Amino acid sequence: MSEEIQQALLKVGELARKTGKTVRALRLYEEMGLLSPAGRSPGRFRLYGRDEVARVHWIGKLQRMGFSLPQIRGVLESVEGSRTAPGAMQGVRELFRTRLEDTRRQVAELLELERDLAESLAYLEGCRGCEETHGPGICASCDNQEGDRHRRRAPSL
Repeated sequence: MSEEIQQALLKVGELARKTGKTVRALRLYEEMGLLSPAGRSPGRFRLYGRDEVARVHWIGKLQRMGFSLPQIRGVLESVEGSRTAPGAMQGVRELFRTRLEDTRRQVAELLELERDLAESLAYLEGCRGCEETHGPGICASCDNQEGDRHRRRAPSL
């Protein structure tokens, strides 16, 4: 490998800094076949091409989407094992479509949780001025007239 090519390559520590990953994570990616060094320096340091920066970012994004490293490896193996680009992309499309449906379902659940929390907080605001000396067990049947709390039904939370 020429010295000019070596200078364009990154050592594992440089790749880690550019991608925000740890050296340990990059070594794990390499062990799992997700990442391959372009070669080694005369000092036997792993050297990575500039494309590996994009690959590490891609792996990180897939992880944030909820894919495990073995699943990511499966995607890569499927893409690399396909004879045609459309064939390779069909599997990726299906995987992403399923993940999108799951994500939309999670978003709907989170929006429902947000509504429940907002209702509960609004309801509990009526308790702010309570000066009753009874225990909290009586709160569910409270008829305190402060604000509009008495007109609201108790929230689900």
